[in-house]
Amino acid sequence: GSLSAKQLTELAWGLELSQQRFVWVVRPPVDNTTCSTCLLNSGDGTPDYLPEEFVSRTHERGLVVVSWAPQVEILAHKAVGGFLTHCGWNSILESVVSGVPMIAWPLYAEQMMNATLLSKELGIAVRSAKLPSEGVVSRAEIEALMRRIMVEEEGCEMRKKVKKLRDTAEKSGHGSLSKVAEE
Repeated sequence: GSLSAKQLTELAWGLELSQQRFVWVVRPPVDNTTCSTCLLNSGDGTPDYLPEEFVSRTHERGLVVVSWAPQVEILAHKAVGGFLTHCGWNSILESVVSGVPMIAWPLYAEQMMNATLLSKELGIAVRSAKLPSEGVVSRAEIEALMRRIMVEEEGCEMRKKVKKLRDTAEKSGHGSLSKVAEE
């Protein structure tokens, strides 16, 4: 699922304002008809659907990837402190296996239920007060979500919980995930 140009702009500003390190694998917006290989608007490599000079302003703490990236390998890196996910089941499992808390960003179908499970039941994710499908989530809220997961005590607690869940999954082996869900 891709996001609108307005939402991508707000995400970019939220990332920048949060002052947190990031790797952002970004896709062209759903409301953009230009091919993704022709979207660089400045000499710094910023795609034309992100704020001008975004890459230059954030290059010391961020990396923008405009193509495919190895999600599992990125999540497994010890420097990763959080993961913004649409809450597809595979991405959730990859994040849990890596012990990484999440920013839940559900777009459709079962992703809504998965986001509720992660944030309300398991306590390993934060999410916007507004569903992304209800309109644009503001840069201020995105900045706050980033800070909650990366620097606030709530993020530390989520890291502990997701690592405990990971450890439970590892102990259960390759069997059913029902044991993990029970604990």
